[in-house]
Amino acid sequence: MAKVLISDKLSDQAVDIFKRRGVEVDFQPDLGKDPEKLASVIGQYDGLAVRSATKATPQIIAKADNLKVIGRAGIGVDNIDLPAASARGIVVMNTPFGNSITTAEHAIAMMFAVARMIPQANASTHEGKWEKSKFMGVEITGKTLGLIGCGNIGSVVAARAIGLRMRVIAFDPFLSEQRARELGVEKIEEIEGLLARADFVSLHLPKTDTTADILSAERIAAMKPGARLINCARGGLVDEAAVADALRSGHLAAAGFDVFATEPAHENPLFGLPNVVVTPHLGAATNEAQENVALQVAEQMADYLIDGAIANAINAPSITAEEAPLLRPWCRVAEVLGAFAGQLTHEAIEEIAIEYVGRVADLNLKPLTAALTAALLTPAMGEGTVNMVSAPIMARERGIQISETRRDAQGAYGSYMRLSVKSVVKTRSVAGTVFSDGKPRFIQIRGIDLEAEPQPFMLYTRNEDMPGYIGALGTKLGDLGINIATFALGRAERGGDAIALVGVDERLEPETVAQIRALPQVREARALVF
Repeated sequence: MAKVLISDKLSDQAVDIFKRRGVEVDFQPDLGKDPEKLASVIGQYDGLAVRSATKATPQIIAKADNLKVIGRAGIGVDNIDLPAASARGIVVMNTPFGNSITTAEHAIAMMFAVARMIPQANASTHEGKWEKSKFMGVEITGKTLGLIGCGNIGSVVAARAIGLRMRVIAFDPFLSEQRARELGVEKIEEIEGLLARADFVSLHLPKTDTTADILSAERIAAMKPGARLINCARGGLVDEAAVADALRSGHLAAAGFDVFATEPAHENPLFGLPNVVVTPHLGAATNEAQENVALQVAEQMADYLIDGAIANAINAPSITAEEAPLLRPWCRVAEVLGAFAGQLTHEAIEEIAIEYVGRVADLNLKPLTAALTAALLTPAMGEGTVNMVSAPIMARERGIQISETRRDAQGAYGSYMRLSVKSVVKTRSVAGTVFSDGKPRFIQIRGIDLEAEPQPFMLYTRNEDMPGYIGALGTKLGDLGINIATFALGRAERGGDAIALVGVDERLEPETVAQIRALPQVREARALVF
């Protein structure tokens, strides 16, 4: 009998689900707060169900000799070390949609609170004061709400705001014009354009390398005078000190924050300001949301432990036990192709076209397409926010068309996959296959043939085909202390467009890539992580 440890507070009904499904369950809701004790007992269990208190660190996972699955009741997996879990073959699951309505409603509640200064007026009235003139507010009706991010939660906020007769504008590179029309929002191409117009600005996007401090001091200064700022998404998206300065100066009228750069937040530049409403990360804190995610994670974990079915996995494809041996290597090819295109695409995607050629065309394509789509969207949406189950839904929400084509074997390779991604700017293509060693290989990029095995850290360049480039690139990497592991080249024609895919021993920092991009032969340079 499989055995699951619940180390955080979870619904009693979740415990009942495990028992009813024939899974032994050990409910210790406070154990996650004691990492040493957790490490001492984790080796006894096949599954670990957590919320956010338990930290599944590499040290904990190293002791988990029998662990097969970690289930996170919620969307964020920041408390789970994904590389460590993946290296041990542990499936990590989350519940990406259970908190959407609750978090969206909290953002709307924050808007009302800062518009009418409800918490401040409440405190004053409780003290026996009657400061009616002190708490003059503003109406929400007719105001412009600017959404930074219009995905699953942002679209719910948009619907609620439109019902309140607000005008809604949205900045989201992955929001298509068609999806914007369906939602009834106006798509804004540049974030500065949104900030200049919005009376209320609400953030609804994950924290990634590209979204960290997306509201910098410069952008906060560019906001419409008297605007109000809401952040119920993730800490670290906003320069909190700059917001505090803007609130003191009167440039911003008010702000409502549920998340902070450092949590638990015992000190913060926003604390104590009279025109700020703050809550302790309550976005998902409703009875309904907590119950939904608890029941969902229990069902998912039981399905996996009993039947081998995988749903909402962060680091594993959703495939049956019978399909696994055939699909697994091709899922890896799909993930590599999607990750490559996703890291190069920073504008709205309109279409995803996938060609399955030869033997792979006879397989079940659904998990392959889902794995590719999840990998493609992850760089923009952040780790843990999209997986094989949610990826097709999220693509559809953004108006992204996905097509699959099966073809008989042709060309030099008996079987391969080709991905074409059409954005509002250009179409990118990349193809890959599985070699006899079972490992994926890139075989074509931008229609240019080459052969390269994906490495954890890589450099992609597009350059002019001219003498001296390889030496210049190698010398520059050497000067920067970057060791080359693999080097693959291809060109369209002599003197024309050429590409290089270079495996390196460490992650390339933006400053390093900028120096490579400055080489006279280089037209494009990107750091890649696989």
